Amino acid sequence: SCHHSASWFLFYTLLTRTMRSAPIPCAVGLLCCVLVLCSVPLGTSFPVQDEGKPGITFLEEVGRLRVGFNWRNLTCPVCKVLFTILDIALLSDVNEERVARAVGEACIRLHLAEERVCRQITELFRDDFIRALQQSLLWPSEACALLVGMSCGRFDIYAPWNVTLPRIPKPPVTPPTPPKPGAPQSRVLFLTDIHWDQEYAVGSSADCKDPLCCRNESGSPSWRQRAAGFWGSYSKCDLPLRTVKNMLENAARTGPWDWVYWTGDIPAHNIWSQTRKQQLSELTVITRLIHSHLGNLKVYPAIGNHESTPVNSFPPPFVRGNRSSRWLYDTMAEEWAPWLPEQALKTLRHGGFYTVEVQPGLRVVSLNMNFCAKENYWLMVNSTDPANQLQWLIHILQASEEKGERVHIIGHIPPGLCLSSWSWNYYHIINRYEGTVTGQFFGHTHMDEFQMFYDEATMTRAVGVAFIAPSITTYINLNPGYRVYLVDGNYKGSSRFVLDHETYILNLTEANRQPEGGVSSLLPTYGVSSLFPSDWDGLIRTFVQDDRVFQRFWYLSHKGHVSEPCIDACKTTVICFLRSGRYDELEKCDQLEFGGDTAVRKTLC
Repeated sequence: SCHHSASWFLFYTLLTRTMRSAPIPCAVGLLCCVLVLCSVPLGTSFPVQDEGKPGITFLEEVGRLRVGFNWRNLTCPVCKVLFTILDIALLSDVNEERVARAVGEACIRLHLAEERVCRQITELFRDDFIRALQQSLLWPSEACALLVGMSCGRFDIYAPWNVTLPRIPKPPVTPPTPPKPGAPQSRVLFLTDIHWDQEYAVGSSADCKDPLCCRNESGSPSWRQRAAGFWGSYSKCDLPLRTVKNMLENAARTGPWDWVYWTGDIPAHNIWSQTRKQQLSELTVITRLIHSHLGNLKVYPAIGNHESTPVNSFPPPFVRGNRSSRWLYDTMAEEWAPWLPEQALKTLRHGGFYTVEVQPGLRVVSLNMNFCAKENYWLMVNSTDPANQLQWLIHILQASEEKGERVHIIGHIPPGLCLSSWSWNYYHIINRYEGTVTGQFFGHTHMDEFQMFYDEATMTRAVGVAFIAPSITTYINLNPGYRVYLVDGNYKGSSRFVLDHETYILNLTEANRQPEGGVSSLLPTYGVSSLFPSDWDGLIRTFVQDDRVFQRFWYLSHKGHVSEPCIDACKTTVICFLRSGRYDELEKCDQLEFGGDTAVRKTLC
């Protein structure tokens, strides 16, 4: 049995001797035997997670983002077998090709994806992943703790670390107040998660077996399958270029805008077959498309996790040469030069982040959130403040505090979904500079959501909110949409807080017959008068107490396309997510109190 430590020790000994005395194919054969023995139904292959400390695993996170691979077939014993083979085999560089073949075979036998996808994604990822694994000190138990969960081991490689704050007292906090009637407002267009699919094919199958459908290679739909629509499809499909153009045309008509935030993810989800040339071509096409539709408007971009290939592969600056991200950052600097000053382009080329003064009294900081991502395997080498980005952020915020500037932070991945230490440090920074940071804007989840930040002393007073805007893509089963923020405007003493926001949605059911869309404004939708952090905290309390209001939020978070209401554990999980701007708070759902006798139940959130 694979579930007993004695059997595991015997297997490890056997595997070690086999690897030392026989070629890789023998080890692969042994691996196949282990896959048969260990690939039992989930729930029987490793102990149930301690109910006292619920936690999110990498698998649950991938499931939430609906990547499309059947990662849950990877059990704890099988994971350890795979990484043991890798560790031993990679002691010799000559084994890299054999290791890649073995991993591809394991992908197929574990039914993580179709055979074609398994082989292509193994070929695409192998060089960078193997190099990162060789440079890391990752043990099988640590790798599998990251992939399967803490019940499978510990990932000490991501041990806690701290940034250094200046020894300058935090200024007294002044609660924000609504601006006077008639005060200027700024209209900010927000774009995220375009995911343009060059291979989108009208009439192709929207229900294929691949992680991404509605493409020529998806085949024709059978009588029980849906066909890809003209503007998009409710399925695991991305968008044709005409829908992206139509969205930008609509955005241009609904202006004027004061500026634009754009938080990345340009390419489609065909992550197994992407090339650098393709990624750069799509970056160029979409950047110039935004230029052509929005004119000379200033656009402030941030880097998504899909911009690179392999996906999520963002080596910190200490990785040089062809494996570095210079190929991507340099092209971004070229294409975005009309929007950004030279100093911003310099840090963009270095690490994919920058800062710019938007208007007198307002600064934007664009973070490279891939340096906090659990899926960025380069962080196995060193995850301590990659590129010194958070220490740089502190320097920028301290200077802004001294000048009386307000700061907006933009990025792709919400900080509550980051590696625990990175997320903790970011939360700590927001607490220290709550009087300076008046807006945080992210994407990535494809949903219309938000996450709260509370004072660290009591975790009860709301100090900030991270807005998570809906995607332009339909992936998965969503309407296309984009966001507009109404921000306290350009005048002396402006708070620069978000005062309201609007979401523009294209109803695909109607659009595939005749294009039309809808718009929802947040203030009248929920009957609130302002959108300061305390108002968002109050809205969460309303969600707990008034299910009608929560179900309205659930409907709008899916951009008007949801198949069933969110109740019981679903509702608990969503409310937990909204309250958890820090990753470790996601592990404390059973401790969340909302006043009175109402508490959120313990879940796997």
